[in-house]
Amino acid sequence: MKIFRISGGIHPKGNKELSAEKAIEPVPMPSVLRIPLQQHIGAPAVPIVAKGDVVKKGQLLAIARGAVSAPVHAPTSGRIVAIGRFVAPHASGLPGATITMRPDRRDEWGERLPALDPATAEPSALAERVGSCGIVGMGGATFPSAVKLNLRSRHALHTLVINAAECEPYLTCDDRLMRERTDDVFDGIRIMAKALGVAKVLIAIEGNKPEALAALTGAARATGDKSVAVVKVPTRYPMGSEKHLVQTLTGLETPARALTADIGIVVHNVATAYAVYKAVRLGEPLISRIVTVSGKAMVRTGNFEVLIGTPIHHLISHCGGHVEEPARLLLGGPMMGQPISSTRASIVKGSNGVLALAESEVPSGKTMPCIRCTACVVACPCGLAPFDMAQRIRNDELDGAVKIGLLDCLSCGSCAWVCPSHVPLVQYFNYAKGKLTAEQRAKHKQEETKRLSQFRDMRMDKLKKAKQEAMAKMMAEREAKKKAELAEAADEAKVTE
Repeated sequence: MKIFRISGGIHPKGNKELSAEKAIEPVPMPSVLRIPLQQHIGAPAVPIVAKGDVVKKGQLLAIARGAVSAPVHAPTSGRIVAIGRFVAPHASGLPGATITMRPDRRDEWGERLPALDPATAEPSALAERVGSCGIVGMGGATFPSAVKLNLRSRHALHTLVINAAECEPYLTCDDRLMRERTDDVFDGIRIMAKALGVAKVLIAIEGNKPEALAALTGAARATGDKSVAVVKVPTRYPMGSEKHLVQTLTGLETPARALTADIGIVVHNVATAYAVYKAVRLGEPLISRIVTVSGKAMVRTGNFEVLIGTPIHHLISHCGGHVEEPARLLLGGPMMGQPISSTRASIVKGSNGVLALAESEVPSGKTMPCIRCTACVVACPCGLAPFDMAQRIRNDELDGAVKIGLLDCLSCGSCAWVCPSHVPLVQYFNYAKGKLTAEQRAKHKQEETKRLSQFRDMRMDKLKKAKQEAMAKMMAEREAKKKAELAEAADEAKVTE
């Protein structure tokens, strides 16, 4: 199959050999699970259990709030010991709403949803099942998957792209998943295609995963499904970027600020497909995921099946701890991952890796002034001018940075990786995006306050008018009654005379 070349991108050292040949293994049950209610884009889930409740594995703990949200389920059986705020798995280290449960070690399932037959189930029923099982994009974006599966109602879709590129260095969890659970992954892909109503499926895998390529190619041939094609894509970062992957596979370019659905294509991560298989075929909610633990500061690397809510320090301890003090501890890959502020934070639905990088694995060099070499421009996959955007942000010209494409930036880190002056370009962009978001929220809050104030004034005017009309009506009725009584009295006087 023909693939199309895209501009930009880099070739960082993969370091996947540290864990690629390590089979998936389960992690022992921790003594406590802390389950954040914000594991997805959108509003946090709302708890429906209370402290002291005894719950079963898979039981619903918190319901989705709003259209772009996802419910949260119990990873095992046990008792709820706290509902409050706890350090979140985020670089800020700020606390977030969290349910804490203590496992009873019996791991007893509660009532599971009945299995659905994808051959006879309606697409809407499949999407509803995915939503009720709390499945989100497991490549790290954590967008609720059911929302994407329902895009058929608003877009003319024709293709499903499965993002199995796994272009981030070190990470091998998707590779192992495809190699070890091939049939289940392939089944999940076909279920998503049925839910979307598309006629074509493209599974994109980077060329540095030959075993996964062979496994899924074999699965496609075994089913004889001609609508599914497994495509080998170049090993190039950020090949896993949604819009760039679509362009590589189809040659179609997604317009700025638009969705791939606007050109008829929906992209899902391959690990999401496996979760969809478990939800539809087995009635199991998303309560665990595969996580890569890697980096030369780790005693033992590998790929592990981890319960959602497992503290990061428990996973690190299971791997033997550190060889040396990590120079950098990350949740996710080295390019787009988040620094771990506390290992007390938990593994969540979007956690695909825990990296403990040694000093030798971390780029060194003092930050120097930009020399306008434009290496960042060449590396940018979005065709932006990172050095110019950073300069405008330094001068507090956020509007100017937006005009030259700040909001189209992926924060993939390619520009910073090639910068000879070690300018922390991505940090500038993330800072600016955060500031713009805060300003937009403040503006939205002001507009909402103004709208509510105007609504209140209108309501008060309406009440005042209604009160005046009622008073006038009452006065008119009294006047009419008085006139009637006077007239009646006059009539009686005439009769008496």
